[in-house]
Amino acid sequence: MKRLLVMGLLAGAAFARQPLLVISVDGLDQRYLAHCDEMKLKIPNLRRLMREGQWSRGVIGVMPTITWPSHTTILTGVDPKVHGVLSNRKPAAEGGDYPWSAKLLKARTLLDAAHEAGLKTAAITWPVTVDAPASFNLPEYFQRRRGGAMDLRSIESKAVPADLVTRIAGMFPSFAQEWMDDRTRTQAVVSLLRAERPDLLVVHLVDLDSEEHDNAPFSRESNAILEYTDELIGRMLEALAPGSAVALVSDHGFEKVEMEVNLAAFAAEAGVAGVRPMGSIAVAETEPSAEFVRTTSRDPRYGIGRVIPKDEVARFAPQFESAAAVFESAPGFLFASGNSGEVFSKPRETGNHGHWPMRYRSVYVLWGAGIAPANLPEFSLKEIAGKLAAVIDVRMP
Repeated sequence: MKRLLVMGLLAGAAFARQPLLVISVDGLDQRYLAHCDEMKLKIPNLRRLMREGQWSRGVIGVMPTITWPSHTTILTGVDPKVHGVLSNRKPAAEGGDYPWSAKLLKARTLLDAAHEAGLKTAAITWPVTVDAPASFNLPEYFQRRRGGAMDLRSIESKAVPADLVTRIAGMFPSFAQEWMDDRTRTQAVVSLLRAERPDLLVVHLVDLDSEEHDNAPFSRESNAILEYTDELIGRMLEALAPGSAVALVSDHGFEKVEMEVNLAAFAAEAGVAGVRPMGSIAVAETEPSAEFVRTTSRDPRYGIGRVIPKDEVARFAPQFESAAAVFESAPGFLFASGNSGEVFSKPRETGNHGHWPMRYRSVYVLWGAGIAPANLPEFSLKEIAGKLAAVIDVRMP
């Protein structure tokens, strides 16, 4: 029944199975699309996808709302605790490196399903895709990084087939440069779309997220990067095979951050234990610590927002259900870790994510041959995998 409902959203599709290009724009907050007129954004290709396709009022993320767990949820349709990618890095006890390999996953991905169905697949700098069953793969793998750019030498060492960089450079001589950025990611996509015609291609664009960290979301600098990203998406659209579909997705929203508050240090100064700050939330483990945070919240300098309702805690972070209370930071604030140090400090980055999933929304747009325009309600990031699976006629999760 669920599969029939998903297919119902593709009413009128002319193809039982359509070639599908999945474009993830890291950090693309739904507000960029919803308020593109007010921001006077020059994004003609994104506007076209929204106008002619199906797009959601917003996608509600999973906990934590960061890149690697969220991208893995997009392809698996399950929570991080199920697929096993709990953070951008492994725990320190396991070496603290990135979870590069798909062999680490505890859940089946859309790439797995497509491979099992005999489809031709491709992945360009998608997280956790080293060793993934993709016909063509330049996985997200790097020894050096500069903003959103990753060193191509590292990526090439994991390429499938081994000569894929050489093949792409045959079409785009400027591709084989030191760094792989969104420009060269786009060249890789266009090359594969033209030369290989994959049934499924997933690509992860990173430059917007990097700019938002440096200069905050919705800034002139970030808006300019989004407009450039729109140009790159236009190049991908031009290379599509007839009858193709495109899904535009993102992993998380973004927030401007102006102040970090060391709430645990402040509590310790007052002789109160049991306050655990965790970036965008603070967990009060005991009723006395919860009362301390409630009292402190009356002073806006400490950046304490709402008490997160119990049903939301159960939905997104059941590991904290036994706590006396969980507090969300107010807009513009993060809670610093540690039990000592200055109570107030300027953040290292002016933009950040990792906030409580209900704080912001990411995006979902589906466009292509036979896909009727529609405004979709909000839904969970976990539902995207099933929607994409319906386009290429495979079963997920």
